[in-house]
This record gives sequence, C-alpha cells and structure tokens, in this order.
Amino acid sequence: MSPKCGVNLTQRLLSPPQSRSVNHQADVPQIEFGSTIRSVRIATVSYKPMTRHQGALRCDGMTVDDRTMGVTEWTLLIILSIVWGGSFFFAEVALRDLQPLPLVFCRVGLAAAALHVIVLGSGRRMPTERRVWQRFLTMGLLNNLIPFMLIVWGQTNITGGLAAILNATTPIFTVLIAHFVTDDEKMTPNRVAGVVVGFVGAAVVCGPSAWQRLGDEALAQFAVLGAAASYACAGVYGRRLRGESPLVVATGQLTATTAMMVPLAAAFPPDVIAVRATTWAAVFGLALISTAAAYIIYFRLLATAGATNALLVTFLIPVSATLLGGAFLGERIDSSDLAGMAIILAGLSAIDGRAVRWLRRTRVAARPERPA
Repeated sequence: MSPKCGVNLTQRLLSPPQSRSVNHQADVPQIEFGSTIRSVRIATVSYKPMTRHQGALRCDGMTVDDRTMGVTEWTLLIILSIVWGGSFFFAEVALRDLQPLPLVFCRVGLAAAALHVIVLGSGRRMPTERRVWQRFLTMGLLNNLIPFMLIVWGQTNITGGLAAILNATTPIFTVLIAHFVTDDEKMTPNRVAGVVVGFVGAAVVCGPSAWQRLGDEALAQFAVLGAAASYACAGVYGRRLRGESPLVVATGQLTATTAMMVPLAAAFPPDVIAVRATTWAAVFGLALISTAAAYIIYFRLLATAGATNALLVTFLIPVSATLLGGAFLGERIDSSDLAGMAIILAGLSAIDGRAVRWLRRTRVAARPERPA
C-alpha cells in the first residue's frame, strides 16, 4: 500500500462518512446494538423509510441491507479481520510473561485511554447520567471483563487459533438468546439450521475427549464458548443503549471495565521487571490495535457497508488468527479443528442468509419463462 493510499484510508476512518453518488437519496444509518461477532457487537442498522431504493428492503419481517461494498469497504473488512484475529496472537505472546488478570487490565485501560483522546478530538462528550453509566458497567461486564478473562485464561491451555474458531460461535449464541428475550428477533428456519449446525461444529472442534473428561484443555475450550455466550448477552443487552454514539458506548464500557478491574489489579500486581520488551509490545498491540483501533475501523465499516456486510468479518477472523499463529508462533491446527471451523462457518452462513438468498435468486433466474 502506498503512503498516499494509507493517508487517504486514515482520513476516511476518522472523517464523517461521505455520501455516495448513487441514484437514490442517502439516509443516515440509525445504529442499534444487536447481534454480536467477536469482542464487539454487530449492530443492526435500519433505514427509514424502508424502501428498496433507500438502502434496505423488508424481507420475511427483517430488514435486509443491500448495499454493495467497494474497494475501501473490502479493504477495511480485511484489515478488521486481521486486527481482531491479531488479538489472539497478541494475547498468546503476552501470556508468556503476564497472567490473564494484569493482561486484561492493561488491555482495557490502555484502550479506554486511547478512545477518550479520540472522543475529545472528535468534539463528542461522554454522558453524565447515572443511568447510562450503569448500562456501561453492565456492558463492560458482559462484553469485556467476563469474555476477555475467559478467552485469555483459555489461551493458557489452547492455541489462539483454536480459541478464535470457538469464539466464532458468538452469533450463534446471539440468535439463540435473542429468540427468548426479545420480541423482534425470533428464530427463522435459516437461523434454527444455523444454530444447530454451529453447535455441531463446536462439538467437532472440542472433540469427543472434551465430553468424556474435563481436563485443562477441555475446560479452556468451554471457557471460550462461555465467552462467546457472554458476548451474545452483551449484544442483546446493548439494545438499551440505542441513540448513543457507538464510539461513546465503546469508550464508556471500556472505562467501566477498567474501573471494575482496578481493585483486582491492585490485589494481584504483576512483576513488571520480569516482563520482556516483546511482551509489552504485544500488550500495546492488543490494547491499541486489536481493541481501540478495531472499534474505529468497525464503526466506520458499519456506517458505510451496513451491518449485513460487516458480519462477513466473523467468517474471516478464525482464518486470520490461525494464519498468524501458524506463521509466527508455529501453532498447528488439527484436521478436526479445520473440519469444525468449516461446519461453524456453514452455520454462520445460514444465519447470515446471504448464501440462501443468492441460491433463491439463482433458482428464480434459471426458471424458464412460461409462455403467455
């Protein structure tokens, strides 16, 4: 990538979304925190009025975003998958010298500080209402503290690539939980199939030994699945923060998580003298790149490509995490892990519905026209 291209991409990330020169009026997206992908929720974006010529259409009671992705959007999607996949890589490196608790504390604290600088620089203000901060605390617990700790602890016994594969079940848990606790995100046949297939894939990844005896590796795998379920709960709970700026929500929940972890971090301080420079580099990479920068890239992609297209990153994160672990850490993924990953991705594809809609359109187009 040339330096000029990098500057243009940075300007696009931090500047307001530009209106596209298309044949319809551009509506401003209303972001609602809904489904979850990884360590951050996939937002459900709705457009009003709901017509096909204004960026979305109604299909089977759901809003389907039909915006196409250009070179910029695909570039951001690939970068985001590498950045989020890199979180498993950075954690793997940092765990060589740090325990899970101080690592997670450094991650959320540094990321919160960086996002506060960006919020101030963008002219936004953090809310002061107690009700909003109570919700930030809940979001921080469900979306940061619990899943970050479970995943990092899990990575003390399993590889980052395997953790990324299991964490890809987050949207599957989200669909299941949303069905029981919401009125407008009920199961559809595609989603039921996706949930069943996804859990079969998770069972394949864990292997038969995980169900026969609960060793350290099996517990680590279940911990990562628990993190995925926590992300899903955060995605459903996050609907209560509609109307707040996504960047403000990200900053608020990371700040709340940091505050909750201060007593724990003070009670179990790390031996910073024994921490190597490469470990600190991994910590800063985890906090500033895979957390703070990831939020900025994600929300930019969400605004320009829509939630449906942004969901594609879920399919790419396990791939990037596996490739990074294999290339730099010498990690190896078993054939059963690859098979399980393929099954999980098939389940995600069914939930996403994009492939199903494409097949339906193909069948309709292939039908011979009846003579009048």
